[in-house]
Amino acid sequence: MSFTKNEVEDVLRNVIHPTLNISIIELEMVKNLHVNGGEISFELGVNKKTATNIPVLKKMCIHAIEEKFGEKANVRGNIKVVQEAEPENALSKVKHIIAVSSGKGGVGKSTVSVNLAVALANTGAKVGIIDADIFGPSIPKMFGMESAKPDVFKHEGKEIIIPVEKYGVKILSLGFFVNPDDAMIWRGPMASNALTQITMNSDWGELDYLILDLPPGTSDIHLTAVSIMKITGAIVVSTPQDIALADAIKGINMFRSEKINVPVLGLIENMAWFTPAELPNNKYYIFGKGGAKNLAGKMNIPFLGEVPIVQSIREGGDSGKPVATNPESITGMAFQAIAQKVVDAVS
Repeated sequence: MSFTKNEVEDVLRNVIHPTLNISIIELEMVKNLHVNGGEISFELGVNKKTATNIPVLKKMCIHAIEEKFGEKANVRGNIKVVQEAEPENALSKVKHIIAVSSGKGGVGKSTVSVNLAVALANTGAKVGIIDADIFGPSIPKMFGMESAKPDVFKHEGKEIIIPVEKYGVKILSLGFFVNPDDAMIWRGPMASNALTQITMNSDWGELDYLILDLPPGTSDIHLTAVSIMKITGAIVVSTPQDIALADAIKGINMFRSEKINVPVLGLIENMAWFTPAELPNNKYYIFGKGGAKNLAGKMNIPFLGEVPIVQSIREGGDSGKPVATNPESITGMAFQAIAQKVVDAVS
């Protein structure tokens, strides 16, 4: 019994990558396919994006071919896995991409993203940040860069954006390209395309860490982010109260799902307590005590630290000077401690 190359390709077209949920033919993983009578052999080319669940994928290929052509199709032992060279792109020289997310809005996710980026830069690391909160970009204001306009140059017929830089952090946000007073009324594909453009059509150069400030909740943006970049891990930000923790659980489970499959580096509790300036030794747990820390234990993920409700954090965000720019302040030290835990988790 013999089969044609096209017939085998048609069978493999129905083999779906178990993590990416895309056909291995569409992913261009099938290389050097040879068909000689009943003998079928080919290579599976893998890279950083596709190199997950490969043993499962090989079994799926064998099962699909044998189910279609029967036992006379000799494919077992004839599938070779080969490592492909990574193509150069805007993120090729970025060592680690860290997504910062939250189950709901209003918990201080962007504040944590900005201060974490600055705290990492304080260690001497090369750091960048992407404002992926497409519908509510706040990063420009938090860096005091509302009027900034990134330079653009042409390379091989394509426009390349140069991120602006402040406090040792390279910054890109859709907020640099739109009127801040305009409402972002975009459908999912438009928002996803915008994220792809500011991420992949930019000159990031060499970075140790790229912080990705994601929108709250779960959305097309999260799916786009994991499809266009290799995310090292995710950080989830929550406040101590039960309603925020319930949404944080959804966020953690989203990253752990098969479609996303991103390691959770840990949980940060924002607005953990309030200390009035006139009573610096007092802590008032107005939103509850230790909720995020307890949740981290229950879900078996690291607890990265607590950030108190302090007026200087709000003022820093509003004035464009994040508190982490002063690493010797109480709040600055809190973010430096969190940054060190993030470095350890990534390592």
